[in-house]
Parts: sequence; C-alpha cells; structure tokens
Amino acid sequence: MAETQLQQRGQQWLETFLKLAAFPATVSTEVRDNFAEKSCWLTIDHTSLQPAQVEALLSNNGAVLDSIQYLASSILNIGQEEQIPYTIELDGYRDRRLQELTAIAENAAARVRETGEEYEIKSLSSAERRQVHSILQSGEDIETYSRGQEPDRRLVVKLTGSASEEP
Repeated sequence: MAETQLQQRGQQWLETFLKLAAFPATVSTEVRDNFAEKSCWLTIDHTSLQPAQVEALLSNNGAVLDSIQYLASSILNIGQEEQIPYTIELDGYRDRRLQELTAIAENAAARVRETGEEYEIKSLSSAERRQVHSILQSGEDIETYSRGQEPDRRLVVKLTGSASEEP
C-alpha cells in the first residue's frame, strides 16, 4: 500500500475514533524516518480540543495516548503485507518524550561504559523500550534487551561481549 493510502487510512481511523470518544479533532499526517524504519505520524490538532481533553489524552504519562497508538497500529496493520508503525502525536508530546528518552538512553550508556555493569531502565512503555533500543543500536560497544514480564518489564543496557572483555 502506498504511503499516501497509509496516511489517509490512519487519518480517517483516528478522526473517527476521536469523534466517537467525544474528542472531535482533525488529524494531520506525515511519514517520518524514525531511526531505521518509517513511521506514519498522526498529529491531533490540539487547538480544537479543550485543555481538559488534551490533559485526558496525555494523562498517566502518555499511557492513554500510547494505548490509542497501540490500537491504531494493531487495527491499521491487520491484513497488510507491509506493516508500518503509527505514531500518534498531540501537542508536541512525542517529540518532547523522544528528547527525554534520548537523554535517558545516553545517560544509561555512559553509566554502563563507566562502570562496566549492566543498567536497568524502568517505567518505560513497550513503545518507549523500542525507541531506546533504536537510539542505542548504533553504539558498537552497547547492547540492549528487555527483562521481566509486563507490567514490570525493564530495558537492560550492557556492554557487548567483545567490549566487556577489553581491559
């Protein structure tokens, strides 16, 4: 399916979802390259929402927005040959959170390089864990994996086997 069709499907689905949830708003779309993959960004026009509605959608540290995003990606990719992640943005939240996650990832990598010990990052959603994996994948001396079961799943950052054997 062409990018334009993916964007239109996502926009139509999210606008309908928001209308049914009594949060009527328009949605704009764009395809972004996020690390090594393309993602369809669906941006909710927050100016058409009341402040309490924006707050409700961003509540619980973005958990509501994450849930809608998960639902969108799951539904919109059913039966699709090419799977594409959908990212739902509201009032700059995802961009701000990406900056925070980048800082968290860089601090964890620096700590691991300094101490040589693995470091666990807690309290990340599954989407955020994937982002941190992607942020750190370019570090040749660092590797990441997830440990534990939901809702207590954590991201582990550690030196790669070859790097940890160096003096």
